Amino acid sequence: MSDEELNGGDTRREFIKKITAAVTLPLVVADLVAFAADKPITGPEPALELPWYRRVTRWGQTNITEKDPQQYDIAWWRKQWKRTQIGGVIINAGGIVSYYPSKVPLHKPSQFLNGRDLFGELCRAAHEDGLAVFARMDSNRASEEFYKAHPDWFAVDVNGKPHRADDLYITCVNGPYYNEHIPAILREIIELYHPEGFTDNSWSGLGRGTPCYCENCKKSFRAQTGKDIPIAKNWGDKTYQQWIRWNYDRRLELWDMNNRVTKAAGGPDCTWSGMNSGSISGQSSNFRDYVGITSRADIMMIDDQGRSDAGGFQHNGDIGKFLHGLLGWDKLIPESMAMYQQGGVTFRLSAKPAAEARMWMIAGIAGGLQPWWHHIAAYHEDRRAYHTAEPVMRWHKANEKYLINRRPIATVGVVWSQQNTDFYGRDNAAQLVDLPYRGITGALLKARVPYIPVHADHIDRDALQLSLLILPNLGSMTDAQAASIRRFVDNGGGLIATGESSLYDEWGNARPDYALSDLFGTHLTKAGRAAISLTETHTYLRLTPELRAQVDGPKTGKEPAISGVRHPILKGFEETDILPYGGKLEPVYTDAGVEILMTFIPAFPVYPPETSWMRQPKTDIPGLILNTKYKGRIAFMPADIDRRFAQNNLPDHGNLLGNLIRWVAKDNIPLKVEGTGMIDCHLYHQTGRLIMHLVNLTNPAAWRQPIHELTASGPFKVRVKLPVDVHGKRLQLLVSGKQALPLIKNGWVSFEVMSVLDHEVVVIT
Repeated sequence: MSDEELNGGDTRREFIKKITAAVTLPLVVADLVAFAADKPITGPEPALELPWYRRVTRWGQTNITEKDPQQYDIAWWRKQWKRTQIGGVIINAGGIVSYYPSKVPLHKPSQFLNGRDLFGELCRAAHEDGLAVFARMDSNRASEEFYKAHPDWFAVDVNGKPHRADDLYITCVNGPYYNEHIPAILREIIELYHPEGFTDNSWSGLGRGTPCYCENCKKSFRAQTGKDIPIAKNWGDKTYQQWIRWNYDRRLELWDMNNRVTKAAGGPDCTWSGMNSGSISGQSSNFRDYVGITSRADIMMIDDQGRSDAGGFQHNGDIGKFLHGLLGWDKLIPESMAMYQQGGVTFRLSAKPAAEARMWMIAGIAGGLQPWWHHIAAYHEDRRAYHTAEPVMRWHKANEKYLINRRPIATVGVVWSQQNTDFYGRDNAAQLVDLPYRGITGALLKARVPYIPVHADHIDRDALQLSLLILPNLGSMTDAQAASIRRFVDNGGGLIATGESSLYDEWGNARPDYALSDLFGTHLTKAGRAAISLTETHTYLRLTPELRAQVDGPKTGKEPAISGVRHPILKGFEETDILPYGGKLEPVYTDAGVEILMTFIPAFPVYPPETSWMRQPKTDIPGLILNTKYKGRIAFMPADIDRRFAQNNLPDHGNLLGNLIRWVAKDNIPLKVEGTGMIDCHLYHQTGRLIMHLVNLTNPAAWRQPIHELTASGPFKVRVKLPVDVHGKRLQLLVSGKQALPLIKNGWVSFEVMSVLDHEVVVIT
C-alpha cells in the first residue's frame, strides 16, 4: 500500500497522527462498587481522540550497539516491524554516544557512525511505516574526554574520587549535565527528527548504595535542609532520612524538567518517560518513587525483561496489576521483553528459549502490560529469536479490544507501600518486604483467588470493592494508613495481617505497640518484641484443638482428652497436630474473646536423629489469632508464614494461607477454578462482558529457568460470578478457538476448559 492510498491521500506520517481510538474509557471505581453490590454498572463514556501514547499497544526495540551503524539492515527490520504488528519503535538516539550527527558539544558520536545518520534513517523509516518513535536516551555516563572538560558535572565519593563504570564516568543528577546538556540534546533531536516522545534507560543516576558528595549535591542538600550530606548510613538519623527523601524529590524534578523541555519543543504530546523496573526494592534502591512517577506519567515504560526463579512468570502479571493500580487502567504500560537469553545467566546475542520468552510475554499481557520485543544489536548469528515474538504479537493485535480498557474484578487486596520498603525493609527489604508479599500472592495464585495490589495511601479509594485486605508484614505504617484500615473493617471488610505489621511508624521507628493492636486483639509485652528471625530454625506450630486422641495412629497414653471440630481455617490438616514453621516467635498478650488456632513450639536439634525430640512441646505463644468482635473478620498471624511460604514453598504453608484467605473473606470470591496444575487466574470487566485469563505455569522448570517446552494442563471446571450487565450466555475461547457450553445458575456461570497449553482467555458475554 502506498502512502497516498492511506486515508484518502494522507501520508503515513499524517495518517498516524489522525488515528482516533475506537475504544471507550475504562470503568471508574464506582462501577466496581456497583459490581460488588450487584447494582447496574454505568455505561461507557463517549469515545475521545487519544494521543499516540494512549493508542500504541505493541512496541519493538533493536537496542543499537556502537558497531551497528556498519551493519544495520533497515529494510529487513522494517519487514520485522510489519511481521510483528507493532505500532511503535524505541530507537537509540543519544546520551552516552549519539547515533546521529549531533552539534551539542561533547555529545560524542558512536565510534563506528562514520558520518551516518542512523537514528535519522530509522526515524524516517518508522514514520513512513506509520509507527510512533520513542527516542531512547542513556544519560548517566560519559567518556573520559567529557569528564576532563567538566569534572564538576560528575559524581564523586566522599573522598572526591569520581564514580566510574568501567571506562565511563558517572554523571551527577544535580549538575549541569542533567540541567543543561541533556535538555540541549532533547531539543536538538526534536528539531531534527520530531520523534513522538523520549524514553531513557538510566535516567535516575546513582543509587542509594553509592552516594554523591560533589559540590552540586552538597549545595543543593544544604539549601534544602541546612545540613551536610551524611557520611555514614544511619536509618534512625533524621538527616539520613531527609537525604533519602531529597534524592527521591530530585528524580521527580528531573521527570518534570525533561517533560517541560520536550513538550515545549515538540508539542503537548511529546512526552518524556524514563524507564522503570517492576520491582519495588529496585525502585527504592534507585530513588524512583512509584506514586510520584505514576501521578506524572503519560505512559510507563517498564524495563523488566524476564523472570527470576523466585518470582516466576506470575511476577509479570502482578507487575501489571500493581502499576495499573497507581497509573490507572486507561493508560498504557509497555514492558521490555527480552528475546535474548537473560535471567539466571545472560547471553546478549543468543536467543532465549522460545517457550521461556513466550510465557513471560503472556503473563505480562494477562496482568495488563503491553508487549515490547527487545533485541540487543541489529545483526545476529543466532536467528531463532526473530521468530519468538511474532505469534504473540499477532494474537495480541487480533484480540486487542479485550486486552486494554478494562478493570480487574477482585475482592481481595494486598496492601503495600514503597515507604515500607525503604524505612522498614531498609537494607534487608528482600527478606522483610519482598518475600512476605510474594508469599501472600503465591498463596492467592495457588488458591486461584483473583487479587489487586492496593497502596496503603489508597485504601479508602481502592478498597470499596473488596471483602478482604492483607498486610504482608507491612511493618511501617502511618497513623492515617492505620485509620483507613479501621474504616475498612468498620464497614465490614476482613483483615489479615502478618509478622510485624503496623509495629513501626513511617520512618521505621519502633512503636510501643501495634498501631492496629485493637483490631489484632494483640499487644506487645512490657519486654517488647525481638525482631523477626531471618534464619531457619527447627520450630513448629501446634494446631488447636489437638486431634491425636481421635484419629488413627500410635498412642502414648498421654493424649489430651479434647473433643470438638477444628476451625475451617485448619481444614485439610486433620491428620496432624503440628505444622512445620522455621521461624521464631516472642510472647505477646491477647485480649479476651480472641481465638488462638496455633501456638509456637520452640527449636530443638535436627541432628543427630537421636536428639531430634521436642524439649518444650507446648507454649502459650500464639502463631495465629482470630478476632471476630468487629463487623469484618480479622486474623493476625505473628508467625511469618507468608515469608516462609515464599522461601521454602511448603504446601502446608500455602494451603493454610489459602484457607485463611477464604475464611476471612467469607468466601466472597468471584471466581472458582477446579483442576490440577499451577494456574494464574486474572478476571476483568468491560461493559457487557468479562474477560478471564488462565495462564498455565505448570512446568518442570516453573522454579528454575528457562523453560524448555510447554506442558499442557486441564481440564478445568470454572465458575464465575456474573455482574448485572453480563448475561453469561456466550463464551469465546480466544486462544484455542474451541467451544464451551455455559451453565447459568444463581448468578454464576459455569463451564469447562478442556486443556490449556500456555494460556487461555475466555470472554463471557
